[in-house]
Amino acid sequence: MASSFSRLAATLGRRQAALELRWLKAAQVHAPLEEMVSRRVAGEPLQYILETQPFGPLTLKTRAPTLIPRPETEDWTIRLAELLKNTSSKRRRKVLDLGTGSGCIPLLLCELLPQGTLTTFGVDQSLLAVQLARENAELTGFSTDEQRNTFSAFQASFLDPLFPQLHLGLEPPFDVLTSNPPYISWNEYLRLPNSVLNYEDPKALFGGPDGLDFYRAIARLAATRGFLSPDAVVAVEVGDGQAQQVEEIFHSVARVNSVIWLDPWDKQRTVVVWLQPVDASHSRRFISGESGYPQ
Repeated sequence: MASSFSRLAATLGRRQAALELRWLKAAQVHAPLEEMVSRRVAGEPLQYILETQPFGPLTLKTRAPTLIPRPETEDWTIRLAELLKNTSSKRRRKVLDLGTGSGCIPLLLCELLPQGTLTTFGVDQSLLAVQLARENAELTGFSTDEQRNTFSAFQASFLDPLFPQLHLGLEPPFDVLTSNPPYISWNEYLRLPNSVLNYEDPKALFGGPDGLDFYRAIARLAATRGFLSPDAVVAVEVGDGQAQQVEEIFHSVARVNSVIWLDPWDKQRTVVVWLQPVDASHSRRFISGESGYPQ
């Protein structure tokens, strides 16, 4: 029988195989090495086999089919934390993450911002995702201690027109609204690699025929009276080529300012809007790496 390294190298190449074999050997507590190698050779994502994924300074639990946290999401979450640090608030901020998955976005904000300044919530239509997010809250220590930042997860679909009226334990108005929603269009979905199609929840990927259904729902929530505070910040991850369309969706339902953040690979990755009413003559829009409000 071929060695574990040979089997991995035939699929991944020698350099990547050497890296992954080292990680798999260190994770043999989860399963026998040969079993993990067979799963990897079959195309299962490494993060599901290792059952963890680094995300900023955190190490989070991962479990199929909940979406694996991505580096581009980590990047803009860190930048959002810096933006929030640089904008004053005399009250404890409330954060709502829509489609929270593993809870990675609000949990990283909890880690990066001063303790006792955030109460964060996440909602997801998947009960499996909500259970995983709650486990990650316990793992990272952000579940119940009010002296620290806290995170709570609830099962709900924010596509539901009645979502703002649901009594889930959420506490609007929210000061920060975040989301890495499903944004893959039907044509793109059919072209996804098998490692995604066969393992990750399609409900966490497919964003409707044009990939924009969830942004329309988020924009409607942003415009719902009393759902957000008057100076709230909204940050949403977008797919390749979607940023300006998403901006237009927000501008169509509310008077907002907006900025597009580039990711480390120079893709337009995040649309950030804030809802503080402004004179339209002073409204500005940026496509840049800036992380602050326009002046």
